[in-house]
Amino acid sequence: MARLPRLSLPGYPHHVILRGNNRQAIFACPADYQTLLDLVEEHARKSGIAVHAYVLMSNHFHLLVTPESADSLPRMMQAVGRRYVRYFNDSQGRSGTLWEGRYRSTPIQTEPYLLACMAYIDLNPVRAGLVAEARDYPWSSHGHYIGLRSDRLITPHPLFWALGNTPFAREAAYAEMVRIGVSDGQRVALTESALGGWALGDVDFLADLQKRTDRRLVQTRVGRPPRKPRIV
Repeated sequence: MARLPRLSLPGYPHHVILRGNNRQAIFACPADYQTLLDLVEEHARKSGIAVHAYVLMSNHFHLLVTPESADSLPRMMQAVGRRYVRYFNDSQGRSGTLWEGRYRSTPIQTEPYLLACMAYIDLNPVRAGLVAEARDYPWSSHGHYIGLRSDRLITPHPLFWALGNTPFAREAAYAEMVRIGVSDGQRVALTESALGGWALGDVDFLADLQKRTDRRLVQTRVGRPPRKPRIV
């Protein structure tokens, strides 16, 4: 069965996942993490992408972005993927593929999923047992949003600005939201939608989105139940 084309719709936030081949590590040292972030920053700027959130894990990474044109996201991800593989292979004296196929992504409805997706991304290291709190992990955008550091890669979404009238109020509100966490239903929905390439939102959102693309937006629930997602 032919693969469905990825959804890439300008003006909508997209949850993006790219994984290492066979779950292999894609970073060998701190410089590798920084190199990938630098590449994302460079090509986000060139491609017209606003990066709202990210987390770099040992064998995969997540982004939450809004593209300004239909080809912004594929252009950025292709450039980042190719250049990082070249860098990583050269630094490790290896050759061959690094990624598990192409990146996965899907548009999500701003309400109620954008802030939930940010928290979901921030909490990846906590769920993986790498840190006790999201604030302790250095390779995510969480520190930027709670005032620990300034991250030039990040463009906050208007929904984040609406969390409070002052920087302190926004930081405190967001930190509390991450502390509370996302529900199991939200976590599963965010994971399955991104890995499957199915748009995430309510009926009205999906109907509006369908006017902008001929591509099917939701999975047909027939046959055997879908496999459980592999990324937490």
